[in-house]
Amino acid sequence: MIKVDKLKTAFLGKNKNRSICIGIVILAYIIIELMMFTGSLKSIFINLLVPVTSYIIVALALNLVVGVSGELSLGHAGFMSIGAFTGVVVANVTATMIPNDTIRLIIAIIIGAIVAAFFGLLISIPVLKLEGDYLAIVTLAFGQIIKSLINNTFLGYDSAGFHFSFITNDIQLETGGKMLINGPIGATATDRISTFTIGIILVIITLFIIFNFMNSKYGRNVMATRDDRIAAQSVGIDIVKTKTIAFVISAGIAGAAGVLYGLNFSTLVPAKFDFNQSILILVYVVLGGLGNMLGTIISTTVLVLLPELLRFLADYRMLIYAVVLIVIMIVTNNPKITEFLKKFLKRKNIEGDQNNG
Repeated sequence: MIKVDKLKTAFLGKNKNRSICIGIVILAYIIIELMMFTGSLKSIFINLLVPVTSYIIVALALNLVVGVSGELSLGHAGFMSIGAFTGVVVANVTATMIPNDTIRLIIAIIIGAIVAAFFGLLISIPVLKLEGDYLAIVTLAFGQIIKSLINNTFLGYDSAGFHFSFITNDIQLETGGKMLINGPIGATATDRISTFTIGIILVIITLFIIFNFMNSKYGRNVMATRDDRIAAQSVGIDIVKTKTIAFVISAGIAGAAGVLYGLNFSTLVPAKFDFNQSILILVYVVLGGLGNMLGTIISTTVLVLLPELLRFLADYRMLIYAVVLIVIMIVTNNPKITEFLKKFLKRKNIEGDQNNG
């Protein structure tokens, strides 16, 4: 019995939140798979499963920067777009060499995450020396620059290799060649190889990475810097280095989410990853709670599915969506309302226990 208790303590302990998050994700996956198997899940929601997991992953990545590091970033749509178009290129180029879609997807995710992390490292060098609004403005500009660059990029591939052109398309491909990125049109005729199962596995891996980072030396340094920058500096913490590590990890995860998202559509345009996308991801994080990974998962799922659930209301659905956002924001950020709800739920639980008794 003592050994069992020790194992429970070792497994849960400081990783209790991680275990709960992963447990809920696995349970949700089993329920959804059973619903699809029995045919009780509508096709419109089946089509949203991969986008939901993609948004959950990028929202968790942003929460690492905003919630854990305490820095406001508005450029994660840019990292997501880097991952998405890198993944599309990799998946298309390896289509004939690797016929297995799952292996191609995994390779694309790994390469997309590495490329996005590299860009995250490049931008972190000047950006993380800034604070507050200045940091937000620079990351916002980065996201817009990336979108503009992809919007003006033309990339083709044939037996002679890659062909690149910028602003104007002067690429001449051999017979059988393919345009991988076609400027504002984006990537077209891409194989849809993303799967819900891979998305869930990626969510779980993301949770492992984030929680392990938070419990590591660098994670504690980042949180110490977030709470009191001057005190952290006084005890010898290298603020720029620790925040750079968090930022690069976050960028890499966002890139992986972009690959999963991009390879779920046969057509992908650069305009999809604009300023509004970054704000939307930030909304998921704020409503779920800064630093609260489970809250981020729930809020992202609800807010991605809500417009579809309200589709029967036609023109009024986005108005209701906005009202719901405002109500959630008021409730989650009002201590009196939050305390009232906690007391109410506690009272209901006590009454339920008494009735059962």
